[in-house]
Amino acid sequence: MTKSKKSEFRPDDYVVYPAHGVGQIVSIEEQEIAGITLELFVISFEKDKMTLRVPTNKATEIGMRSLSSPDVVSRAFTTLKGKAKVKRAMWSRRAQEYEQKINSGDLIAIAEVVRDLHRTDDQREQSYSERQLYEAALERLTREVAAVGGGDEVLAAKQVGDVLVSRAA
Repeated sequence: MTKSKKSEFRPDDYVVYPAHGVGQIVSIEEQEIAGITLELFVISFEKDKMTLRVPTNKATEIGMRSLSSPDVVSRAFTTLKGKAKVKRAMWSRRAQEYEQKINSGDLIAIAEVVRDLHRTDDQREQSYSERQLYEAALERLTREVAAVGGGDEVLAAKQVGDVLVSRAA
């Protein structure tokens, strides 16, 4: 069972870790923790200047996945073009749901958050917490779109921005 998990991710692969977004596997190393030898993926999140070590046998269990396919990215763009679906629930409940979607690591769910929290110039101002959630979701979406498209985050941000602007028009 562990053999198949090992071959799924390799050094230099880009992966999506649910709570942190897109990172790159730097290496696979063995480390002894509490007397037990564990094999770990060493994942670097360049933008956050962070390194994460994930046990290889738990990687898929915790939701670590390969980058989305271009097909999933186009479905995310289709989601962005849709009409915002803002529930009538209290903001604290909605904020919690948005946070869960962002941390799920699911590109479509993240696109839903960006779509629902996006404001055009003629709409009311966002609250601080709305803006924080929107920017976190937008950053995750942009990073994965960039990684799938070859790594240009500026171009990916422009693509996402163009889709959001075209929706408003």
